[in-house]
Amino acid sequence: MHQSYVESLANDQAAAETFVSEHTFPLVDDRSVTFAYRGSADQVLLQHFIYGLPTSQEFQAVVGTDLWLLTMEVPPESRFEYKFNIINGENHKWIRDPLNKVQARDPFGANSVCHTHGYETPFWVHPDPEARPGSIHKLTLSQTSLGPNKTVSLYLPARYRRTRRYPLLVVHDGRDYLKYAALKTVLDNLIHRLEIPPLIVALTQSDDRLNEYAGHEPHARFLVEELLPTLEGRLPLLRAPESRCLMGASFGAVASLHAAWTYPGVFGKLLLQSGSFAFTDIGWHERSPVFDPVVHFVNQFRENPGRPAERIYVSCGTYESLIYENRSMVPLLQAAGITVKYREFRDGHNWENWRDRLREGLSWQFPGPLWMVYE
Repeated sequence: MHQSYVESLANDQAAAETFVSEHTFPLVDDRSVTFAYRGSADQVLLQHFIYGLPTSQEFQAVVGTDLWLLTMEVPPESRFEYKFNIINGENHKWIRDPLNKVQARDPFGANSVCHTHGYETPFWVHPDPEARPGSIHKLTLSQTSLGPNKTVSLYLPARYRRTRRYPLLVVHDGRDYLKYAALKTVLDNLIHRLEIPPLIVALTQSDDRLNEYAGHEPHARFLVEELLPTLEGRLPLLRAPESRCLMGASFGAVASLHAAWTYPGVFGKLLLQSGSFAFTDIGWHERSPVFDPVVHFVNQFRENPGRPAERIYVSCGTYESLIYENRSMVPLLQAAGITVKYREFRDGHNWENWRDRLREGLSWQFPGPLWMVYE
């Protein structure tokens, strides 16, 4: 599409300025998106996070103007994050798209976001004024396998009462889920809408996650032998395994699977998002050395999966490099007699992808009164 723009706007700066002012960018068609940049540069590149396509896509300069354009074919219902790489001589400057106000944040900063035709941000990720909010509390364990003074955040649902008992959800990277995936808002909304029952949620966080989440025995011990008994001693929790769920994304999914595999029969449910399930059938893996312990664990798991849980929800973006590993996990789990729900979406390895899957994953693991009546 952009070629017709390039030709019609050539050598007409005023027309280029009008074109930019009258459109919202990226321009979205049924199967393509057009990006625009205005400014002086030797070269402009789109740096996107879609695995399978060349990482850098080059813009075309509109001759006689300061406008640069790029059109990409992207399937409908896609969501992906990107930046612009502005090159002047030896200087490379990565920036967010100045013409796009839609951004997503993560622990490393922020990216611009492209929504293609058919994608809609879920309504249930926004605060609902009718939903009564739950509350967040701090719990500190003085001595643990991971060191002293380990702090865990606790979500208690609205209308929490000590006279009733609640299911338990344990979330890896819980602080990041709250900050970047709107987890508290999602919990408040889904409980209010009766799509999940009131839950107690333990939100763990690690300052050394690439080690502690990579098939780490002390971490599994912390979850099962230290955190769980502490929670059960202080909170009115249901005690059956089917009332407990471990959840995590990326390395957090590895940590969830590893703990449940190390202590079978403790957690009846797992919610695994974009798991970093790197493995080798032969030879060696091609990922960074931080994956070494992950590969060691996943290879062990593939040889002897056992029965880490009864129900496992697995999701992954088709634009992730981990899509093959997540697809490979499904038949292995099913062969072990585990009930598995596997879902793929046109998104990448990021927090808003994981946010968008929360409603389906949580309501499948913990169906509330609404689903129990209507499904």
